[in-house]
Amino acid sequence: MLPKRTQITIGAAWILFWLLMNLTAVQEYLRDHQAGVWKPIVWETSSALTGTLLLLAQRHYTRRYDHLLAQPLKWFARQLVWLPIYWVLFVPVAFGIRYGVYALAGDSYTHLPWPQTFLYEDVKMTVFFSIFATIMFGVLSYHAMQNEKLRVERVNASLREAQLLRLTQQMQPHFLFNALNTISSLMHSDVARADAMLIQLADVLRATLDVSEQHQVTLAMELRLLRGYAALMCERFSDRVRIDWHIDETLLDCQVPVMSMQPLLENIFKHTVERRRQTTTISISASREQGAMVLRLEDDGGTLRGGDGAEAGGAAAAHA
Repeated sequence: MLPKRTQITIGAAWILFWLLMNLTAVQEYLRDHQAGVWKPIVWETSSALTGTLLLLAQRHYTRRYDHLLAQPLKWFARQLVWLPIYWVLFVPVAFGIRYGVYALAGDSYTHLPWPQTFLYEDVKMTVFFSIFATIMFGVLSYHAMQNEKLRVERVNASLREAQLLRLTQQMQPHFLFNALNTISSLMHSDVARADAMLIQLADVLRATLDVSEQHQVTLAMELRLLRGYAALMCERFSDRVRIDWHIDETLLDCQVPVMSMQPLLENIFKHTVERRRQTTTISISASREQGAMVLRLEDDGGTLRGGDGAEAGGAAAAHA
């Protein structure tokens, strides 16, 4: 089924075509006649009505062959079955209308002998039929291609959502394990700090539960999760890390993959902070560059060695 907009466009083009045919016929008629300008209008209008009825019938009964558009020869073969129907029906119907209108006007309609009339009109109808079939094939093929493109995009979107969901399900338990491991390391040295971290962890878990069924969240929510994790890690490395936040507040409503920034920050702690004795400065920024949102997590620890760099990237960082 063609979209309504396309149907309206085709209908408008069809009407304009027959208006042009009427105008041309009237001009040619007036070259040799002074009166009876209604006659060429009757000729063209009867042809338009008959052609329209035949085309609508053809489209109605051949719609079930639209699946053959990928095989043009088979599709056109199904359409050609209708050509003899045009040959047989066009002249009787169109000329019947003309005879009727002429009779109502008190005039008589004359034409070439029937064999010549059928031959002449059927040749024109064959050309007309071929043009219509070609145009219809092009229109239907275009919409079939667009529908297939849309279907592929929907499948790809579903696949990306499934991959993101699987990644999220992997990251959340990993995040919890690391947080609990950090708290456990403090339980033997500083119970008060461990207790404070448990409270912070509860806040982070509450926020995580709020987005557990989502694929994307606002940047504001993602930063809430990230700040919670950062607070936990800063408690552990209180004298060895400093975090600078540079967030463009106009971006806070933008959508980002859920839990996508936390594994990147985790890698910085694992591969830079834990390996350095001096204070590490971490910069977390969200900015707008050339119409796009850019998120950056950087530290001043320099570039990791090849092996460490590969380890630091990890599956989570690559996906994020």
